[in-house]
Amino acid sequence: MRVKVTLACEECKQRNYNTMKNKDNPKERLELKKYCRFCKKHTNHKETK
Repeated sequence: MRVKVTLACEECKQRNYNTMKNKDNPKERLELKKYCRFCKKHTNHKETK
């Protein structure tokens, strides 16, 4: 089963992306390097509630 998660920029805390993740396998929070249009650079984005 897959669940919808929101990714937020670690620098400016803006919620920029929505994505899906597998509910069963990864128990830790998803972290990806994505482009933030508010910071205008690539930053780490972490899963939020």
